[in-house]
Amino acid sequence: MKYILVTGGAGYIGSHTVIELIDAGYEPVILDDFSNATPESFARLEKLCNRSLILSRGACTDAAHVRKLFKTYPFEGVIHFAAFKAVGESVDHPEKYYHNNLVGLLTILNALEEYKVRKLVFSSSCTVYGIPKEGGSVFEETPLGIPNSPYGWTKFMGEQMIRDFVAKGNIDAVLLRYFNPIGAHPSGMIGELPIGVPNNIVPFITQTASGIRKQLIVFGEDYNTEDGTCIRDYIHVCDLAKAHIAALKSPMNQNPEIYNLGTGKGTSVLELIAAFEAATGKPLNWRFGPRRVGDVPEIFANADKAKKDLNWSAKYTVNEALVDAWRWEQNRLNT
Repeated sequence: MKYILVTGGAGYIGSHTVIELIDAGYEPVILDDFSNATPESFARLEKLCNRSLILSRGACTDAAHVRKLFKTYPFEGVIHFAAFKAVGESVDHPEKYYHNNLVGLLTILNALEEYKVRKLVFSSSCTVYGIPKEGGSVFEETPLGIPNSPYGWTKFMGEQMIRDFVAKGNIDAVLLRYFNPIGAHPSGMIGELPIGVPNNIVPFITQTASGIRKQLIVFGEDYNTEDGTCIRDYIHVCDLAKAHIAALKSPMNQNPEIYNLGTGKGTSVLELIAAFEAATGKPLNWRFGPRRVGDVPEIFANADKAKKDLNWSAKYTVNEALVDAWRWEQNRLNT
């Protein structure tokens, strides 16, 4: 069995990657403390996979728990998703983010060395670029900026921690810088399900359309963009999941490879709202609100390197992702 440890594997991106791992012939071992997931979502994942999955309920910050997993399974590698990820919350509770995201990563890195497991695929973020100085498009070679939030700093520091461990010669790593994952599995069986009020825009859109939320707030209308709202690179979660398999299979060396994962196209918040309404026929109740602390005005990926090295590129459109997200929202409310 080709065991892969998937930390945060019951969460949004992790669960979609679990499906891709199984399809690629791997046996995922999921470590999750359900701080960003629910048992109901995990049950849906098992139903979609049509099999039981190996689940260990615990936190990456629990070194004894992590070491027990490494003792039990001869892992071929680790895909490390587990992290708190809400920009706004990180501003309010930086202590929570630095502890969970950095101590959790350190625990995984120590276990990789101790049990001589070389491969690590790390869930990083475009937040490490800060505010792009020239336009919104960034390459892997774009100088890193000053992250706009404690969440961004945890990814910035996390990448450096991995570089320092890789330099010792015992670990190989790929750093995947995500842009903005949206959408859901086309089956409608799994998707993004935030606990409490959504921090990401698409779940807030779908919950507003379904009547769970009364109104969508668009944070800021006076950014230096064409329509005054933030611009992001929205990528379908299934495209993102496939990139992790390509990264896991890629030849790794002592200099961590870094890849941007995005579509290469920026979409404003107002364009996203209009696309959802057009794709689903559901009008949205929304209004402008004040800017949100930590938001970058405009950023989108140049993902040519991933296409060249990993033979990976995004296939889904934003409209397709929104349709899948709406299908997931309807399905979970009706089943």
